[in-house]
Amino acid sequence: MKTIKMRYLLAIIVMAITTVSCTKEFLDVEPKGTDLESNYYKDENEAFAALVAVYDKVQKNSGGFENMIAMMNAGSDDFYAGGGDAGDGAGIQGFSNYTINAVTIPRSFWNDHYQGIYRANVLLQKLPGIPMDATLKARFTAESKALRALYYFNLVRMFKNVPLILTPLGPADISSVTQANPTAVYAQIEKDLVEAVAVLPSTVVSAELGRLTKGGAQALLGKVYLYDNKNALAATELAVVNGTPGGTSIYGYKLLTNFKDLWIVANKFNSESIIEENHSSFGKTGFGNWGSGSDEGNTLNQLVGPRGYVKKTAAAPDLAGGWSFNTVTQKFYDVIKNDPRFSATVLDLAALKASGDADWAPANKDTGYFLNKFMPRVADKAPSGGDQILNYAQNTYIIRLADTYLMEAEALGGSGTRAQALLDAVRARVGLASIPVSLTAIANERRIELAGEGHRWFDLVRTGKAVTALADRGFVAGKSEIFPIPLIELENTQIKQNPGYN
Repeated sequence: MKTIKMRYLLAIIVMAITTVSCTKEFLDVEPKGTDLESNYYKDENEAFAALVAVYDKVQKNSGGFENMIAMMNAGSDDFYAGGGDAGDGAGIQGFSNYTINAVTIPRSFWNDHYQGIYRANVLLQKLPGIPMDATLKARFTAESKALRALYYFNLVRMFKNVPLILTPLGPADISSVTQANPTAVYAQIEKDLVEAVAVLPSTVVSAELGRLTKGGAQALLGKVYLYDNKNALAATELAVVNGTPGGTSIYGYKLLTNFKDLWIVANKFNSESIIEENHSSFGKTGFGNWGSGSDEGNTLNQLVGPRGYVKKTAAAPDLAGGWSFNTVTQKFYDVIKNDPRFSATVLDLAALKASGDADWAPANKDTGYFLNKFMPRVADKAPSGGDQILNYAQNTYIIRLADTYLMEAEALGGSGTRAQALLDAVRARVGLASIPVSLTAIANERRIELAGEGHRWFDLVRTGKAVTALADRGFVAGKSEIFPIPLIELENTQIKQNPGYN
């Protein structure tokens, strides 16, 4: 799933629909924003524009400073927050050392997802009355439900105790909203995805790349079932997505031959991609609109690049430099250093400096090791317009095939012929020999295969390993498994703070 274009149009549309004047005139006449909303969803074109608005919040994966990948990496045992100093981004620093609180938690991790949910709820409410082709209307409905499911899945994993809102709410309704039992949230996510899988197309034409497909929704459903401890259901869904391990699935998914090709910027929507966020330089983003929703670039690239990078010889890569976030821990370096995926995953600047090939300006929690999967390269800088460092075009994966292989193997209990074949296929792709399948072997493979893609922290928490793995970072059992709810979200509401953060 990738963000499709027209984001600029949607920013205008959504502002027009959801905002009204606060002048004296507003007190005397019917709100103009309300009138526009009642007249807006009148045909297929406007329905499509509203659908793009729902997709827009997928950019949370790697767009803006407060993105999912950089944040979740920072809280894991494989990466530090990094950055310029210990105060560079209070939220990401606080999550990395487990001092985060209701004031420092970036509010966007809560409200960006709820904005996406609100847009989905509005469109789902309006679609029945829009005169358009019934098949297309059903597809728009399925996409909206699947996106709503994705946003709720992120929310319930990060905050656990969240309101379950399925219809558009007005300002007067907010004060009465309460949190739902996480079981009810998972049930709704699963319901939305089951209904979406039944309707979504198996493939899309090239002009629609980035829109959800049946395989994408089914892969997400399998992942949700795994998190909801419904392993048999997870294995069933993921088996359809995966097909024969190492082969081509019914949806056309197939592992790439070369692991390093996953990180080539031009290699978008490849055969291993199942759900993917799309970035481009077309937005010509500047610091004035960065993080506003109208920006199109991949900020993660800039975040993970080394500060003050200097290439000294031809042996060093052509890097554009960056802000030194998500530096690799020594612990993870030692885990991956002898693995064939090392060079594609970790940029060892310490070695390049020692050999006289490159240098950089060490900053916060600097180890000399950087996340190479998303390294900003000179060749990938936007050609013109906006601030170049905010307009990288590398897409990021939300779910890819190696991930679903390993999730299915785990859902199968880490044993049996099929689980063995799934693990073997991931290892064989990088030239590694077969090892006996087990839950431990699968977890170790996930750690290395998916390093730096934002999955490790969630894996540690859901398997109960976070307390041990993150003890040296300040992780507190019974508290640190979830984020604090932003303080402002508690004001004048019925929402209660998560345990341990009061």
